[in-house]
Amino acid sequence: MKSLAWALGAAVALGLSSGVALAADTTLRISLQLPLKSHLGQNLLLFKEEVESKSNGEIAVEIYDSAQLYKDKEVPAAVGSGAIEMGVASLTRYVGDIPAVDIFYQPFLFDTEEKVRAAVAPGSPVRGPLDEAIKDTGSTVLWWQAYGGAIMLSKEGPLKTPAVMQGKKVRVFGKTLGDFVTSAGGAPTLISGSEQYLAYQRGTVDIGMTGVSGVKSRKLWEVMDTISVTNHADIEFIVVVNTDFWDGLPDEHKAIIQAAAVMAEDDVRNRMSEIEAAAYAAAEENGMTVYRPTAEEIEAWKAVSQPVYDTYTEKAGDLGKKVMDAAKGL
Repeated sequence: MKSLAWALGAAVALGLSSGVALAADTTLRISLQLPLKSHLGQNLLLFKEEVESKSNGEIAVEIYDSAQLYKDKEVPAAVGSGAIEMGVASLTRYVGDIPAVDIFYQPFLFDTEEKVRAAVAPGSPVRGPLDEAIKDTGSTVLWWQAYGGAIMLSKEGPLKTPAVMQGKKVRVFGKTLGDFVTSAGGAPTLISGSEQYLAYQRGTVDIGMTGVSGVKSRKLWEVMDTISVTNHADIEFIVVVNTDFWDGLPDEHKAIIQAAAVMAEDDVRNRMSEIEAAAYAAAEENGMTVYRPTAEEIEAWKAVSQPVYDTYTEKAGDLGKKVMDAAKGL
């Protein structure tokens, strides 16, 4: 009886029902590294509800959150190979195949909300070429999920200038962010989002790097006590679908999924400021100090960033030059 109760509970947690599952002509399994309560998880639930409602149950959506099936770094290969229909991955997880995707991690390049929105708009001269390049990995981008600006976490006071980072081990979630840490005198360590809590708790790293919404969804205030609001990069996640699977869907199913994807993308983008504000408030309520560097301190961070731009230019090739020129023109 206990095993039966557990199975039923798991089905409810995934938002499934036997009726929907039996009636569905198409099933979309989605892998997510974050908890379902995170804003990316809630965004997937919005997508799920819209798709299942508009398809009258012909399409079922199953969400596997908290890296149950795949870690963030495993999603591109899993979706591209068809091991799973859909997945959510940080855009930078495609940097091995497409170095140009790290345009969003060039320090302080997208330093206003207006620039970010212009860059991530579907078909923009920055996003458009990246979406096209990702198709070569066997995946098609359905929508982008805003995650906000990159911030830094610490235990020994705020990170006012690069001098504080000298010799410190820093959790990063992308090679280019690692280059930024190196240029500031720190030692980068690539750690998956689902593993960062333990890394902070065990002292594997001295400094953290994430989006503030992740501080709230993962309760990182239990292991770190200070947020430095540098906003030195724009963090974007993408929801991808296996291209062969996608091409094989009926046109009416594609239309329903695409419409739901547009709605989900607009919803999370428009609520990002509200999501971040709530996360900062939650962090302070749970004892964290939120430090906002002065303009002079930000200039000090910018001053050490040139090597990051140089490395990007060398590695990202013609596509990198194309999207960098577009970004500078925003």
